[in-house]
Amino acid sequence: MDDEKYQYIQIAASLRRDIFNGLYKTGDSLPSLRSISETWHCTLGTAQRSYQKLAEEGLVKSHIGKGTRVTGMVPVKPADTLRQASLINQSEKFLIELLTSGYTPVEVEDAFRVAMERWRKVSHSQNISTQQTILFAGSHDPVVAWIATHFNEVSVRYNLNINFSGSLAGLMTLADGKVDIAGSHLWDRETETYNTNMLKTLFPGEKMAMITMANRRLGWLMRRGNPKSFQSTQDLARSDIRFVNRHAGSGTRVYLDALLSKHGIDPVAIIGFENQKTNHAEVALEVSEGKADVGLGLEAAARAYDLDFIFETLECYDFIVKEKFFKSQPVQELISWLKTDRFQQILSNMGGYDGKNSGEVRWT
Repeated sequence: MDDEKYQYIQIAASLRRDIFNGLYKTGDSLPSLRSISETWHCTLGTAQRSYQKLAEEGLVKSHIGKGTRVTGMVPVKPADTLRQASLINQSEKFLIELLTSGYTPVEVEDAFRVAMERWRKVSHSQNISTQQTILFAGSHDPVVAWIATHFNEVSVRYNLNINFSGSLAGLMTLADGKVDIAGSHLWDRETETYNTNMLKTLFPGEKMAMITMANRRLGWLMRRGNPKSFQSTQDLARSDIRFVNRHAGSGTRVYLDALLSKHGIDPVAIIGFENQKTNHAEVALEVSEGKADVGLGLEAAARAYDLDFIFETLECYDFIVKEKFFKSQPVQELISWLKTDRFQQILSNMGGYDGKNSGEVRWT
């Protein structure tokens, strides 16, 4: 009974996210109870209970013979005490920290709901969910962050714990046996391929699988209207251009270093080269606030921060796993899910991704 309660909250949270993210708009029909039951491997009663929860929040309304339709959004109650105002202030600080790490407000809200439910279970000595945890380390990506908060769509028995440490750091953590999956997009200039050469260096004689998550549109981010008329890599050396960089070891930084070498540009000549950020959201934020004129990052980040974008390249983002873990249930479920229409819809909504190779596997 306790597991069913936890599952109906998860189902409601997933549907709430989809409504807030625009996948279901006002007037749209939600999937049938039978469809929800089959997707989540739950009883019809659990599926119905999740819809009742959304109805209580004012998000949906069910009609006999017509199914369940989206009706609106959840009203927000104002703070009415000093204690509550103080709590909200602290919460906002935490929210800002998460937003600059690439998460959306909806993702944070849903993660908090699940965390609170888990805490209640522990505090009342109830049984905790039997989900097992998969550990991930690697390059920052908004879609990977989305997958982590929606991993119950991929596998009902596992959850994904992520650490955005950069491509190289992720691979090294995988080599040390501290994580199960690494996320990487390390470009090799000599072979003009992603990840293969580095895997051969870090995992000599070991068979490694590269599972394509998606191809990402990488390019130059600048404020709306491109006020400095930035056009290409060569403009980085201009005296009126302030650059915001990514940290050493990140896939984006590796690609940038290759670009500078190709065009014969000395990093010393670039104003802001030492201004390094750990993820794409921080780069986009720096540009949007006028602290930098240009940065190299994802089109998805440019869209999120309402920036102009000049396309540079299409890069391959891979999930890297060792051969023995490749055969495991969660990896096989992930590969199958990456090939679904649902994932293609998510990539389309995010913008800046090409999913034609999603779920494909290459080996070293």
